[in-house]
Amino acid sequence: MVMFHSPKSAKLRQVPLEEGRYEGDTRLQRLYTAFPRGWPGAGLLLLRAAIGVSLLLQGGFSLSSRDSSGWSTWVVGLLLLAAGTSLLVGFMTPITGMLVGTGMAAVALSLVAAPSPNLFEAALSSFFAATIAVAIVVLGPGAFSLDALIFGRREIIIPRVPR
Repeated sequence: MVMFHSPKSAKLRQVPLEEGRYEGDTRLQRLYTAFPRGWPGAGLLLLRAAIGVSLLLQGGFSLSSRDSSGWSTWVVGLLLLAAGTSLLVGFMTPITGMLVGTGMAAVALSLVAAPSPNLFEAALSSFFAATIAVAIVVLGPGAFSLDALIFGRREIIIPRVPR
């Protein structure tokens, strides 16, 4: 219920948002759940930096390898560079994190051929990368990200109405 202050009386009255919906209804979830500051935000920045730099290095290795004759190697390398940059700066973090987590799980389960040379050679390191990506998706990008600057919480100041 939303509380409105009626100017004619000093009482608060409760008004439903819509028919059958009240404040606190969880049918519509936001893409960005939280933007923690301080040490939790720094921890999320560290997680994003760890996976982002790893993806940037893997993308660079993929593009500079001698086996990069096919167009698929170039596409994979460019996608890794884009995903690494996106996670590093914190832009569209939930979407990128889900794509990276899915890709790393596919490499770990040998569903997709890994590029050579591969930073995620062992299946365990691919699972760790997928776990970090899913943790970033679940926890959110943090306050030190472009997502927080673009989609972060805003303070709404409602001016007083003169009587």
